[in-house]
Amino acid sequence: MRKKTRHSLIRTPHTHPPDPGEHRRAHGLWGHLASALHLPGHTHAHAVPGHRDPMLTNRMGTLALRWSLTLLFATTIVQFIIYLASGSVALLADTVHNLGDALNSVPLLIAFWLARRPATKRYTYGYARAEDLGGLLVVVSIVFSAGYILWEVLQKFTNPLPIQNSGWVILAAIIGFLGNEAVAVLEIRVGSQIGSEALVVDGRHARIDGLTSLAVLPAVIGSAIGLPILDPIFGILIGIAILFITRDATISIWRRLMDAVDPAIYDRVYSLIRHVPKVNGIHSLRLRWVGHSLWVEGRLDLDQEMTTSQIEDLLNETAHALRDQVPNLEEVNLSLGKAV
Repeated sequence: MRKKTRHSLIRTPHTHPPDPGEHRRAHGLWGHLASALHLPGHTHAHAVPGHRDPMLTNRMGTLALRWSLTLLFATTIVQFIIYLASGSVALLADTVHNLGDALNSVPLLIAFWLARRPATKRYTYGYARAEDLGGLLVVVSIVFSAGYILWEVLQKFTNPLPIQNSGWVILAAIIGFLGNEAVAVLEIRVGSQIGSEALVVDGRHARIDGLTSLAVLPAVIGSAIGLPILDPIFGILIGIAILFITRDATISIWRRLMDAVDPAIYDRVYSLIRHVPKVNGIHSLRLRWVGHSLWVEGRLDLDQEMTTSQIEDLLNETAHALRDQVPNLEEVNLSLGKAV
């Protein structure tokens, strides 16, 4: 077990209130969520430093996922009904993928529920990392849906059929775009605000799906002008687009699982600590994401003439200063001396 020096700050109480200018109109869960959605009368939802309530951020993520699940299920049902009448494989591809997106919300909801549980002797860091495992399941579901879509498209290449009820198919494409874009706005903004990479990945996935929904429109045009082959062609383009989504999502989740952080965040934390008066150097500095919360651990070289009380005050002040400047920061562990 790692040894600690005499002077250390394990966890500093979260005593800083939110900045009044930033959160003037955001009170309670709805206020924060409305701010995240840029609703009228509310401020922007970018992640901001200051007071961080883990229970509030968890509830915001859960509420966003519930709305996403509802919106995508409604979109899928409408599109499937129209597919039965039209027989468009491009529309089927989009419908199946929307269903997969809706189901993606389920493991993330479970992960957010697990994150509420307190730490135990076995899981001493708690269950927040379940969120990243939920993100991994999202990636798996994206791969599955891409494979299914490409398979269906290949079948359609051998027997392209004209699209029936073109007007309804166009309506379904527009509905698919609007439903996915609404989910994308919700999940990306809330995910960015609370620091949830899994939620952001799912939101970006929904945004691309919204754009690929519009790819059904050229298929309808092709059918109308006597080129039904355009339907499977655009269907395969949708499948290829999903493969690129899979690549980006895999990289994002891999980095979270491997405790990677944005180097810009590291540089910011390092600079803030290094410019604290009487901090002569930094022996080690580690950052990691635990779910959607950022944790910082560092060992500092301080002025040797400082008393024990002065050291403790300085470590406290440094931790509070970090929370005032670094978004999504929840835990700060600073200590004096070299790592042993």
